[in-house]
Amino acid sequence: MKIFHLFAVFFLLAFENILFAQSNNPVNEVQVQSKKLKKAVDNKDENAQADSYYNIGETFFNDGNFSKSEEYYTKAKTIYEKLNDKPNIEKASRKLAQSQEKQNKIAPAISNYSRAAEVGYSRNKAVNSNDVTRLSTSSPEMKAEAIQNNIQINEKENDKGDLAASYSQMADVNIQQKDIPKAEKNLNDAYKISKKEAPQQALEINKKLTNFYVENKNFDKAIEAQKKVLKEDFVKDNSQEKVNQIQELADIYIKKNDIDEAINLLKKSYGIALEKGHTLEAQKSVKKLDSLYDVSKNTDASVQLYRDFLGKLPDLVSKDRSLVDNKILEDTEQRITQLEQEKKLKDELIRKKNVFNYSLIGALIILTGLIIFIFRTLKKVQIKNKKIALQSLRREMNPHFIFNSLNSVNHFIATNNELEANQYLTKFSKLMRGVMENSTDDFIPFQQELDLLQNYLALEKTRFADKFDYEIDVDESLNTQSLKVPGMLIQPFLENAIWHGLRYRTTKGFLKLNFEKENQYLKITVEDNGIGIEESKKLKTEHQKNREGRGMKNTLERITLLNDLYHQEIECKITDKKDMPGVFVKIKYKLINK
Repeated sequence: MKIFHLFAVFFLLAFENILFAQSNNPVNEVQVQSKKLKKAVDNKDENAQADSYYNIGETFFNDGNFSKSEEYYTKAKTIYEKLNDKPNIEKASRKLAQSQEKQNKIAPAISNYSRAAEVGYSRNKAVNSNDVTRLSTSSPEMKAEAIQNNIQINEKENDKGDLAASYSQMADVNIQQKDIPKAEKNLNDAYKISKKEAPQQALEINKKLTNFYVENKNFDKAIEAQKKVLKEDFVKDNSQEKVNQIQELADIYIKKNDIDEAINLLKKSYGIALEKGHTLEAQKSVKKLDSLYDVSKNTDASVQLYRDFLGKLPDLVSKDRSLVDNKILEDTEQRITQLEQEKKLKDELIRKKNVFNYSLIGALIILTGLIIFIFRTLKKVQIKNKKIALQSLRREMNPHFIFNSLNSVNHFIATNNELEANQYLTKFSKLMRGVMENSTDDFIPFQQELDLLQNYLALEKTRFADKFDYEIDVDESLNTQSLKVPGMLIQPFLENAIWHGLRYRTTKGFLKLNFEKENQYLKITVEDNGIGIEESKKLKTEHQKNREGRGMKNTLERITLLNDLYHQEIECKITDKKDMPGVFVKIKYKLINK
């Protein structure tokens, strides 16, 4: 018989590890919210995700499963914090603090009440601040003051749930102060308020009330309070809760040492559990009855009880809907966990993809910047090379010009015209000084260029006095002081006109240099009535034909470089006159002011 008893106890313990039950199982609500959560994750709607977590937390909180409610409130709060949704941060933080307080996690509860107060508004801020004070202080007076403040706020706002909780908290302070009448009154007030709005809270408060009576050895009042709960609709209509409350009433009778009444109540709870299919409740009643039979040494009754339970167990399990509901709930939570893991994985993949994309974009930007830098550097080098080439061409003109001028000096000396040679050298030195002063600049003031050209023509006129006269016309609209022009660009054309055209005339010729403004351009014309280009070619010796004309080529190269560097749009056209001997040169380029 003893072996059978031990076997039965062992079986019940093993079975208890397999089964777990919750009164008013929140399966349906959790399933609904899990579907909403999946949709929110698929749509990347973080606000909806947080709302689903919060609602699941509410379901567990109302069912009395505070560890689960804490888990889901935490998830909701984390997302609300990320979104900086202050009203919902306040709401989630407060509920999270309440869940932690129910589990006696005081430090984190204080932290979350503080966070709720930090982001709360008007009433909420004050209520949460009072809760921080209530949990932080060890002084009963300060606790009572904070709770009383919340009672006044909750009465004004007609918040029944928080009002009942405040009365229950005040009862705790009354007990600490050993004020039994006030503690009893506050617990009864809390129970009356909560039984309509929050039955689960009412049951918790009644449990605290009956424990209060039992601790004070007032068993009759404890039994009266417990019997009162058994008459409530929310207990009578819930067979599982009814069994639990009968078992608690039996516990009071056990503490009162009324074993017979306790056994009758436990038999009643066992019968209801068998009838309605509440496996764990039936098992709990069996264990309590067994312990009572053991005390009274009634082994036969204990064995008969276990035989009855084991015989009815298969049918009991088949009727127990809570076992299926709990399995569904477990599977639902596993799906939520899997959904969260999949979301983390997707977020990580997206993060890695973004890192790769940003890295690629960064590399492209750096590469583009490097290409632009190289291009600009090459461009600068090209411009610098062109400027050096332009300067080289400009300086190359100087020895060419000096050589031709010294030929003129040599001519005067050869003809024993010492006076003319001295005068020529004086004019030549002034001209060369002006040329050298401007040899480093790509552009010089128009007036300086005009002075150089006048000095040059005066020199050539000195040598070829009987060959030509000249005239320089300048448009009055041209500002000769502010306008800038390329230095010594016109001189080679004048030199060609004199040396290859006018000096071969048998009679005196004429050279005309004209500067005219045409819109935003400067038009320059050089016109002579020399022998012309074609006739000049015929007069060249074989040596001259084989020798490349460096002066004109140099000038044309300078024009090309000036166009490349400064976008001057210089145009140069050299033609023989059609109806008369001579050459017509037309040069046109943009005006440049200081």
